Amino acid sequence: QVQLVESGGGMVQTGGSVRLSCAISGRTFNGYAMGWFRQAPGKEREFVAACNWSGATTYYGDSVKGRFTISRDNDKNTLYLQMNSLQPEDTAVYYCAASSLNYEVVIPSNEYNLWGQGTQVTVSS
Repeated sequence: QVQLVESGGGMVQTGGSVRLSCAISGRTFNGYAMGWFRQAPGKEREFVAACNWSGATTYYGDSVKGRFTISRDNDKNTLYLQMNSLQPEDTAVYYCAASSLNYEVVIPSNEYNLWGQGTQVTVSS
């Protein structure tokens, strides 16, 4: 059974940085497109970033472009999200997701079929 487990969340001050990790167990994820989403209280789930199977192609939501970086280490079966210049509006539960049916970048959340449990990131002002 494939499992995605996020880690690295916590509380950070405005302007700070956090790196999230998503470890995948149960199967190698070399051929999977991967992504990060977030959901703030009372809001819909929002696309954050995505990468293709190799990590060479990436795509970002407008609200995080230039501040966040998605990357992956296929040897370690791990996906990362480096978040810099954090703002209070970045406060949310962050989820990693995998699309076992896609190699290239996937943006719509309904095209991801594997999800982690989420990790909270809180940015204090």
